[in-house]
Amino acid sequence: MIDSRTSDDGLSIRRRRQCPQCGGRFTTVETASLNVIKRSGVIEPFSREKVMSGVRKACQGRPVTEADLAVLAQTVEETVRQTGASQLDTNEIGLAILGPLRELDEVAYLRFASVYQAFDSLEDFDSAIAQLRADHQDRPARAVD
Repeated sequence: MIDSRTSDDGLSIRRRRQCPQCGGRFTTVETASLNVIKRSGVIEPFSREKVMSGVRKACQGRPVTEADLAVLAQTVEETVRQTGASQLDTNEIGLAILGPLRELDEVAYLRFASVYQAFDSLEDFDSAIAQLRADHQDRPARAVD
């Protein structure tokens, strides 16, 4: 190996190599595979599109663009890859979506959280809304132009 560099997104490694016999040089790109264990036990590769699809449902009727969803999916992938695990269950991915989704749209966050945090009563919604309100009070006020 002559040279090794991490890609800008941190998801792959580019290596320059040289054949010891002929001296020819070539490049390899290495990526870590990330698999998802579904509730049924089936294992499949991680898919940003599936993240976007799940979040898209929570964002119906909200001012969220496809570009917003793509950025969110990339953020989630980077987050789950940073765990170093090669396999994650769908619930862990759902929980990794909550933070970025909350920043994107709080209504969509509540919709999504109600599924992934298994809200089963009005008190669960009240608690989540109270937490959002408390967080709003703790943030400094934005300057209005």
